[in-house]
Amino acid sequence: MGTPGHVLCVDVRAGYRAAYSALMNSGAASFDELDRKIITALMANARTSFAEIGSSVGLSATAVKRRVDRLRETGVITGFTATVKPSALGWRTEAYVEVYCEGAAPPRRLAEVVRNHPEITAAMTVTGGADALLHVRARDVEHFEEVLERIRVEPFIRKTISVMVLSHLIPDSPEAGATQAVPPEAGAPANRAADVR
Repeated sequence: MGTPGHVLCVDVRAGYRAAYSALMNSGAASFDELDRKIITALMANARTSFAEIGSSVGLSATAVKRRVDRLRETGVITGFTATVKPSALGWRTEAYVEVYCEGAAPPRRLAEVVRNHPEITAAMTVTGGADALLHVRARDVEHFEEVLERIRVEPFIRKTISVMVLSHLIPDSPEAGATQAVPPEAGAPANRAADVR
């Protein structure tokens, strides 16, 4: 990878520098100072060529590529993606949904459910009263309500509590961007998902 046109997908962006620093200094991952400099360069601009990164850290482009490949293989770099303004892809409504389950629903079962809903862009089990938290994007409020009804049909889901997002206070955060387009409506032409009004 590392070709122009790709954006590095890492779980650390502006605003997460403290967590990143703690991870880098915790010894949890096995990499050296050059790896840290390469990761920092890719986080700043993932379209930077291996040659440009190499000249800034004192390595050849080939050596940088080998290190990036190793960082990908070990899971430090999790992938490459483009982050796009959600409304450009048709996502105009966004919400977080707390999911409350009957009994103890295993995380594996929750994961199966969320995979069936392309509108769910992130899902995690959480502490507190809720069993899970879902990040949902939809075309509009009507579409969001339809997604919510599909989620609620699951027999082990007791209730949901939704919170609509009004605005992003940190516009460059990963949550403010989108990585997939709105799925086409049932029976609608395939290019409907790309319509922007």
